[in-house]
Amino acid sequence: MAGARTSRIPEFYKKPMEERRRIVAEFAGLTEEEVKLISNFGNLDPEVADRMIENVIGAMSYPLAVAVNFLINGKDYIVPMVIEEPSVVAAASNAARVMRRDGGIRSRATEQLMIGQIQVVKLKAPYYAMALVLEHKDEIVRLANEGHESLLKAGGGARDVEARVVEGPRGPMLVVHLLVDVRDAMGANVVNSMVERVAPLIERITGGRALLRIVSNLADRRLVRSWVKVYKEDVGGEEVVDAIVDAWAFAAADPYRAVTHNKGIMNGVIAVALATAQDHRAIEAAAHAYAARDGRYKPLSVWEKDADGNLVGYLEMPMPVGVVGGAARVHPVARAALKILGVKSAAELAEVMGAVGLAQNFAALRALATEGIQRGHMELHARNLAMMAGARGELVDKVVEIMVREGKVSFSYAQELVKKLSAEGEADRGG
Repeated sequence: MAGARTSRIPEFYKKPMEERRRIVAEFAGLTEEEVKLISNFGNLDPEVADRMIENVIGAMSYPLAVAVNFLINGKDYIVPMVIEEPSVVAAASNAARVMRRDGGIRSRATEQLMIGQIQVVKLKAPYYAMALVLEHKDEIVRLANEGHESLLKAGGGARDVEARVVEGPRGPMLVVHLLVDVRDAMGANVVNSMVERVAPLIERITGGRALLRIVSNLADRRLVRSWVKVYKEDVGGEEVVDAIVDAWAFAAADPYRAVTHNKGIMNGVIAVALATAQDHRAIEAAAHAYAARDGRYKPLSVWEKDADGNLVGYLEMPMPVGVVGGAARVHPVARAALKILGVKSAAELAEVMGAVGLAQNFAALRALATEGIQRGHMELHARNLAMMAGARGELVDKVVEIMVREGKVSFSYAQELVKKLSAEGEADRGG
């Protein structure tokens, strides 16, 4: 039908950004004000945005905050965080404050090894093919490293080859793993290029067909381990320590609770990942897969009471992050965030992110085990509602105070208060 809306737009990606925006505005019936909002790139150059991804029409801003008080491996950090959820930054800062004793949170990253996978199909004897691949592993590693002199010079490069036969719905297949030390990069690009390079060699060795050749986001050779002691007097006594350990035990026993437990960890981890322009989808995917590595979904952390009645916590999770290449070096705010953080390597960034995840987890468990999570959220949630209802400046504080005091935190009540207090203000000014 003539004039009907359609999302079939040939060569949309070739059109100038302004033209793309006009087409979308017409399709969606956007107002001039909405188009103006979308067009505001803030601290990101439109040309940079247009090169980062496809079909760009605008930008969207999230708050950039910093968590303070962090002492990790004896070093002070101010931690940049990008997140939309109230109370996360405040909770992290407060948790870090009580974790400063004895040098603060301890955190250690393992080697920065990523896995590249090559799927080999159409094999008559897959186990024999596996043996042939392992026999030629030195040749495969040498070929993988060709053309990557800068990585080799930095001490990285392909390290080893593993192989296994996997039974699938289409029969057995051979899966070859190339283990690559990616140093300070996240590593997906270099790993992908390496497995592409060695795939024809593996086909010649096995007589099969190399189908998929891609990095695995289950980065279980690239872990961070973080641990801390929180003294009982700093957490509210031994009764609170017991309550936190019991709250952790709930997550250890029940996957429904474990998912929410781990989400609390990821509140901190992903906020730092967003601030530093990491591949947060890869981090999230790896974390949840690692939580289920034994066939049952479990918490990524463990909380215990030591012999003196103090609370001790331990976190272990994959942390595939980078400080060179990718969006971390393209986005100007990410560059500034890395400068604020002051990390010098991917391993150090991983150690900070693991420590933040552990602190965030502690803060959530303490709130749940004592006052309940909602009380801590209430004031910040009320503030968001007040601003959504149109309050600005001092009026925000007045609306929040009334809603929290009366225990009526809702958008409709915020609207009612904004209307009432604004009218009273006009009357006081003789309007």
